[in-house]
Amino acid sequence: MQLSVNFENTRGTDHGSGPVQVGWFLNTQKGGVIYDPPTRVRSADINRKHAKSASRCPAVINLESRYFAVKCPFDIHIGFTRDKDGKPVLRNLAGEASPIRASKLGQKLHITNEVEWRYPDVPTIQLELPYVFIADEPVYMSQVAPFMHYAKDPLPGTIFGGRFPINVWPRPLMWAFEWHDTTKPIKVSRGDPLFYATFETLPQDRSVVMSEAEVTPELTDYMELISGAVNYVNQTFSLFEAAEARRPEALLKPIKRKSGG
Repeated sequence: MQLSVNFENTRGTDHGSGPVQVGWFLNTQKGGVIYDPPTRVRSADINRKHAKSASRCPAVINLESRYFAVKCPFDIHIGFTRDKDGKPVLRNLAGEASPIRASKLGQKLHITNEVEWRYPDVPTIQLELPYVFIADEPVYMSQVAPFMHYAKDPLPGTIFGGRFPINVWPRPLMWAFEWHDTTKPIKVSRGDPLFYATFETLPQDRSVVMSEAEVTPELTDYMELISGAVNYVNQTFSLFEAAEARRPEALLKPIKRKSGG
């Protein structure tokens, strides 16, 4: 089997047929019950009665089938301010009504160092998440804004997404957000989509099947091998080939859940 981090390197080789198997798992089980499985995006309140309804359009169906929503695990209602020393800090605007303790929120959600912001006066905040995606063949995952979900109160900024090969670089995701209008709060409710994950496959017309993956000793060891590399190397993409050379041939083992009675 050839995994390859570059699609170009796989030309002329045999690719799998049928759907591409993508696995997901949580890299920590502590409080894991609050994290919902990624769900395929589907139109809500769809109208299928009319033959020309957009919900019956093959192009719409094909587009939606390629996106999986990752939902917010708890209510977030925060504001931006600076302390007496001018340091940027977050304010929990929910106060005593907040369902999450301030200490726990601070462990999960934080502002990045101001010198690392991409634009002056545009803070970047990060919500740490335990979601990891894995595949045993060349698959690139892109993390994008949930553009097919309507928000009554739009967020005051933009999602900071990314694209990387999950077959050689499975890593915990985070929700990164650039806060362009800090006079407005960030409010996200539990169950709202934080972002979409979409997957590039070979050939491109193959569908994606998502399943929860078993955290095997081999997968744990491989994750340990690549974890924390960003703390030591500026361009982690340069490590993809080195990681691929040390990757076991198979890491994805879907969990078989018992069916309900």
